[in-house]
Amino acid sequence: MTDAPRAPHPRPWPARTGRLVWLVVGGGLLALAAANAHLLYVAVASQPDCVTHRRAGDASSAPGAYSAATSSCSPAAQARAVE
Repeated sequence: MTDAPRAPHPRPWPARTGRLVWLVVGGGLLALAAANAHLLYVAVASQPDCVTHRRAGDASSAPGAYSAATSSCSPAAQARAVE
């Protein structure tokens, strides 16, 4: 038996390539987190204006016509917004 030193196992790619891969993965995760944060900010900060639509119980509603289940805009609120 000999105690000859063993050659190190060759890597499938250089260490620089492995660091580059982790850097790209980290950058992609950072971009994903930033995009989700922006989406959340826009969803919370924006409030769409009231739009006219059929209201439940309107006599002018045709059979089969759809309307909002519950409207966040009442006719009184729309009248105040116009003034």
